Amino acid sequence: MTDQALNWGILGAASFALEHMGPAIHAAQGATLAAVASRGLRNLAAFQALVPDIRTYSGDDAYMALLSDPDIDAVYIPLPNHMHVNWTLKALAAGKYVLCEKPMTLEGREFDQLIAACDRSGLVAAEAFMILHHPQWAYTRQLIADGAIGRLARISGAFAFDSREDVNNIRHRSETGGGALRDIGVYTFGSARFVTGAEPEDISARIRWENKVDAYSDVSARFGDVEYAAYTTTRMSLFQEMTFHGEGGLIRLTAPFNPGTYREAAVELHRDGHSVAVQKYPAVNQYVLQVEAFGRAVRGEESFPVTLEFSKGTQCAIDTALKNGSSLAWTQR
Repeated sequence: MTDQALNWGILGAASFALEHMGPAIHAAQGATLAAVASRGLRNLAAFQALVPDIRTYSGDDAYMALLSDPDIDAVYIPLPNHMHVNWTLKALAAGKYVLCEKPMTLEGREFDQLIAACDRSGLVAAEAFMILHHPQWAYTRQLIADGAIGRLARISGAFAFDSREDVNNIRHRSETGGGALRDIGVYTFGSARFVTGAEPEDISARIRWENKVDAYSDVSARFGDVEYAAYTTTRMSLFQEMTFHGEGGLIRLTAPFNPGTYREAAVELHRDGHSVAVQKYPAVNQYVLQVEAFGRAVRGEESFPVTLEFSKGTQCAIDTALKNGSSLAWTQR
């Protein structure tokens, strides 16, 4: 790949792509938002308003038409979860680099065929686990590695929002790979794996099921000798937080997953229960940073921080939580 800008196409005109990743690709250095494909006409006009000269493909063969475009170098895939593996493989077969929304697969073992396809093609494919591109996570990991809070003893996490009124949301349908753990448990599990560099063991969960998907999951595990507890839900008021509690202090991330849209990103370092040092990130766009990092990986300038092997590890942890989960009573309101 040369130093020229990477021409991006978006496979599926999802609202998330329009609101976040489309603008990020458009704003990123070394990237050009060149095309978008949708089987319907939904959101295509909005993409044209964002990028007037963008190529649009619509109709039943829209996705393949975009993949056949020789001017497109890379594709971003925000399709429903159950379509991710198939279209990632098709994109790689068409010679395109791939950045695919999470969960990239519905089961950890499915990553093996993606890894094999990348090895055969020599192309880069990765899950869009955007939070690791935000500097607050590298800072948190470094604080713990430097002993800023002494020996790490416990990790606590929460990611909650209430989408019960959105009855047609694909996150609430088992046939499209829905559920809170697949959708947002990837963040609580994945961030803990990144910070500790360890894999979770003794995974258990208490799950409230609704329409065959987990609407609430309370997960416990161990990362070595570090205790882990986190809940994810699509049935509680908006909230997100991660804390790392050590023998000599505590680190708290106030907007660990959606900084900017949820609230301003800040990493609080609490020592001895008294002093608090706060590192704030008022103007960081993790989606732009993700696109730029992907471009550098394609150009061979550096490795992409979210490898398929890393994403497989997170998905395998989610698989185990779903498999080992005990059911909780659920009262509809």
